[in-house]
Amino acid sequence: MIEEQMLRLIRHNRISKWFSGYGQEAIAVGCTWALRDTDVILPLHRNLGVWTARDVPLKPLFCQMMGKAGGYTNGRDRTFHFGIPEKRIIGMISHLGAMLPVACGVAQAAQIKGNQDVAVVFCGDGATREGDFHEACSLAGIWKLPVLFVVENNGYGLSTPTGEALPIMNLADAALGYGFPGITIDGNNVLSVVDGVRTAATRAREGKGPSLLEMKTFRRRGHEEASGVKYVPKKLIEEWAQKDPVDQYTALLINEKVVSSVEVQQMRKEISELVEIASEYALAQPLVESTPQEEKCAIFSAYDTAPREPEGKESELRFIDAISEAMTQAMDEDERVLLMGQDIAEYGEVFKASVGLLDRFGKRRVRNTPIIESGVLGAALGLALEGFSPIVEMQYADFISCGFNQIVNNLATTYYRWNAPVSVTIRAPFGGHIGAGPFHSQCKEAWFCHVPGLKVVAPSTPHDAKGLLLASISDPNPVLFFEHKYLYRSAKGLVPNAPFDIPLGKASCLHPGEDLTIVTYGLCTQWALEEAHIQSQNDVSIEVIDLRTLIPWDQETILTSLKKTGRLLVLHEATMTGGFGAEIAARIGEEGFEYLDAPIKRVASLDTPVPFSLNLETEIFSAKSRLKKALGQLLAY
Repeated sequence: MIEEQMLRLIRHNRISKWFSGYGQEAIAVGCTWALRDTDVILPLHRNLGVWTARDVPLKPLFCQMMGKAGGYTNGRDRTFHFGIPEKRIIGMISHLGAMLPVACGVAQAAQIKGNQDVAVVFCGDGATREGDFHEACSLAGIWKLPVLFVVENNGYGLSTPTGEALPIMNLADAALGYGFPGITIDGNNVLSVVDGVRTAATRAREGKGPSLLEMKTFRRRGHEEASGVKYVPKKLIEEWAQKDPVDQYTALLINEKVVSSVEVQQMRKEISELVEIASEYALAQPLVESTPQEEKCAIFSAYDTAPREPEGKESELRFIDAISEAMTQAMDEDERVLLMGQDIAEYGEVFKASVGLLDRFGKRRVRNTPIIESGVLGAALGLALEGFSPIVEMQYADFISCGFNQIVNNLATTYYRWNAPVSVTIRAPFGGHIGAGPFHSQCKEAWFCHVPGLKVVAPSTPHDAKGLLLASISDPNPVLFFEHKYLYRSAKGLVPNAPFDIPLGKASCLHPGEDLTIVTYGLCTQWALEEAHIQSQNDVSIEVIDLRTLIPWDQETILTSLKKTGRLLVLHEATMTGGFGAEIAARIGEEGFEYLDAPIKRVASLDTPVPFSLNLETEIFSAKSRLKKALGQLLAY
């Protein structure tokens, strides 16, 4: 009845878009019907039946679908791109397959809690070609997660026939490669759907792992209404119209004398009235109103806990030891903190930061993953939505590009879209000067500084590494924590033994000065301090500001320093063009122009990939090779 109403509204030009589920209703309804109320469902655009079967109130649902005030996302996202935690529903994003690893994280949370809940996630036949499908199946199979992958094989991926995209007849066969059952089900028979889902869910609750349920069905309308169905043979539409799931089930109920045709008509009349009232209510609601400040405040979940001050005894630690100590103390304090990544358990990860954590916390909390960057990042989101605070280690920050979509389109946007805090910390060993070449030396922090909803951290000392990592793990938002590989064993310093937090977004003055300010972070702080000491022998006083956090970054501390020195040099190891230094220079140029006695200077690495040969890297590529000359030019201006 809702489908019919939405199509009427489109024809009358009262709404602009609708993704119809005509012909596929038995799948969403049957899956939901077969599950417990505590099981989590991750539906798609065409799964309206999930929301109605879970008794989601119609008025706010229509407001959401029409982008009006009173919807679930405050106008920040469309249709079913949101979740309702109390209904145990997690909505989608537009990127195909992206929610499949998230379902793995939800299922992992149920496995850890031991509550026998299952996660059920939908995808189309087209999405099974995405990497996230295979990464999710890999993770679910190896960990025996209680997750059901429901593939709605409706014959088309938008306009491409399934036969032109898949080399096999039955998608269920794919499950064999991941070590769990695959079952092909008549997706137009609601009772077959219920039976298949209940059987698979029972298996999952018994600890036997996931299942792939391929639902054979047909989409009788366009991918969305504007697409139409001209690319579909008319005969095929007519053939599947005879298999309509609602008509089939209605006929069965009438034939079995469960209901009469008169009762069916009465139900249609009653539901039509409810739908009409709800839709007209939503259409009458105003558009969502907001302000720039309100929208900016909605990007991050508030964190009201006061930071713990450094106190008590201190010990000298290497940078890598400070990272390890922070993780150990965070996991000691809160059993919801988990660690996942490649080779992080028995092997202790490639840089050995997690050595000993497996023995201390066990395999449920320290878990090796397959080589699936996107899969583990999506799973971390699912865990966070279930109340955990996962730490994900990227073996090298260079490999983070394989999980880019999960970070920028899923983790970063979730709180803004539907107010769900996402406490995920991504540890990313980055940087060069170790002779590791183009794919193990990159500094790509600027990629992520452009993404609203992420916090980006880059410590330079053991003290800051511990305090910032503890603060990051406690933060209810996704944090990218860049750890410089060169500093792991070269940087040493005194670090408080007890846990403490360094608030994100606060810079540190490492060396006071009067003549020039260097703003930097990571390994570059060492270079800046070296130059400051050298210049001090010539009676030149340089102030070194360590940003520590790139997003949010501490503009006030830099402006305060600039008022004193009148000259600003921004130094970073990343390549020049598009580097984060450009943002600092532009913003300070706007806000602090009156304090400048010279143009702002940027010093960065050459705009090339990082060369393998150490002499090429240090003498030609590196920002360090250009720092002294740039300082001289700026001081002489």
